[in-house]
Amino acid sequence: MIRWGNAIGVAARTPLFLLLRGPLGAGKSVLARSIAQGAGVEGAVPSPTFNLVFRYPSSRGVEVVHMDLYRLSDPSELWELGWQELGGQDELVLVEWPDRAEGMLPEHRWEITLGPVAGDREARMVSVSRFGVPQDLPGFPVSVDL
Repeated sequence: MIRWGNAIGVAARTPLFLLLRGPLGAGKSVLARSIAQGAGVEGAVPSPTFNLVFRYPSSRGVEVVHMDLYRLSDPSELWELGWQELGGQDELVLVEWPDRAEGMLPEHRWEITLGPVAGDREARMVSVSRFGVPQDLPGFPVSVDL
C-alpha cells in the first residue's frame, strides 16, 4: 500500500482530487500519507481527524491538501473548510470520508475504496473509480489487486 501510494504521488499531476473511501482502519490515512510523500511532502503527515484539514508544500511545487471529513455532521460545514476554493492549479487534494460531502463532490475526480480482506489483517481489497475527466495518472490502473 505504501509503495503504491508513493507511486501515485510521484505520478500525480495537478489539479487533482483523490477521494479515499473505506471503513475505520482500512488504511485511508496510510495511503494518503504515502501519496503525499510521493508528491514531495517532507516530514510528518499526520491524520487530520481532529484538525480536519492540513496543507503541505512539496518539493515539486505542489500543495497537498489532506482533509478528513469524518467529524462533519452536515455537508454545509464544508464551506468553513474552504471547500469551494479547492482544486487550484497546483493542488493535490486528498479527501478521507468523502461520503460526508455527497452532493458536493467535484465532478472530476478519482475515488479509491479500501476494504479489509477476511482472515488477513494486512491485506486490503482496493477498487479505483474515475469520475468525469480528472487528470490522468500515468500507470494508474482503473482496477488493481494488492
